[in-house]
Amino acid sequence: MRFISYSAGTVPGVAISQDGRYRGLPVPSLGGDLQSFLGRPGELAGLTDRLSTAPEISLDAVTLLPPVTRPGKILCIGLNYRAHSAESGFEVPTYPTVFARFANGTVAHGAPLVRPKVSDLFDYECELAVVIGARGRHIDIDRALDHVAGYAAFNDGSVRDFQMKSPQWTMGKAFDDTGAFGPELVTPEELPPGCRGLRIRTILNGEVLQEADTADMIFDVATLVSTLSEAMTLEPGDVIVTGTPDGVGALRDPQVWLKPGDEVTIDIEQVGTLTNPVVQEGDR
Repeated sequence: MRFISYSAGTVPGVAISQDGRYRGLPVPSLGGDLQSFLGRPGELAGLTDRLSTAPEISLDAVTLLPPVTRPGKILCIGLNYRAHSAESGFEVPTYPTVFARFANGTVAHGAPLVRPKVSDLFDYECELAVVIGARGRHIDIDRALDHVAGYAAFNDGSVRDFQMKSPQWTMGKAFDDTGAFGPELVTPEELPPGCRGLRIRTILNGEVLQEADTADMIFDVATLVSTLSEAMTLEPGDVIVTGTPDGVGALRDPQVWLKPGDEVTIDIEQVGTLTNPVVQEGDR
C-alpha cells in the first residue's frame, strides 16, 4: 500500500492511494495518525480496509505532510555509496557513519526548502528513507526487514560550511526546513526486499545531477537496522536515511548550490518522486 499524511485546514488526515487516486479520513475519526498504526501490523491492515472505502480526496484541496510527522529519531547514514566516499576523499567505511537530523528540519513534498540566511552553501542529497514499524533492540540481521513499515524518498539538504565547522556533521543537517521527506510511505510488499536494485536520482531544474542504484549501498537496509539496534531501541516511526550517491553539489566542478527559484526532485524507482522549490529564508 501507499499512504500519505495530509492536513485539510488544521485537521490532519491519512489517505491511501488507489489507482492514482487518494481516499482519506481525518485523524480524529481514525483514532490516530499514520505513525500510531505502524507498530501494530493487524491494525495497519485494518486502517487500510477503512481507508479503501473512505471518500476520495483531491491533493489540490489539502496540504501534504511528511508521511511520519513526529519521528522520535531520524538517523542518517553518511558515506554509504562507494563512489560518494571516494569523491569525498574518505576510505570506504567498515562501520556505518551515523548522524542525526530532526523533525523541524524536514518538510513535505511540494513545500519549500529554505536556504538559510547565514549560508549560500546549500546542497542536495538524494536518499532512500526507511521507516521503522515493529519496535526492536538487538535485531538479528535475518529478521531486520520484518521491522520495516515502509520506504519513502528523502532529500538530506545540507548546509555545507556549517557541516564542516566541526568533525561532527549534525549542525549542517539541523537547519529548519532544509530537508524533504515523502510524498508517500510505500509498504514493503510493493518493493524488492530492502529496496535493493532501484534507481535513485537527484534532478535539479530538469538536469540529472545524481544517479545510482540502491544495490550500490555499502550497508544495506537490513544491516543498518540491525547495526543501529545494537545501540538503541528502534521505535515505530523512527526514520533511517540511508545515504547519498556521488554527484553532490559541493564536489562538482564547478560547484552547484541550491538557490532561490530552483526546483529539486528526488526520484526513486517504484518508491516515488519528491519535488520541492527552493526559497530564501525570510522570503516566504
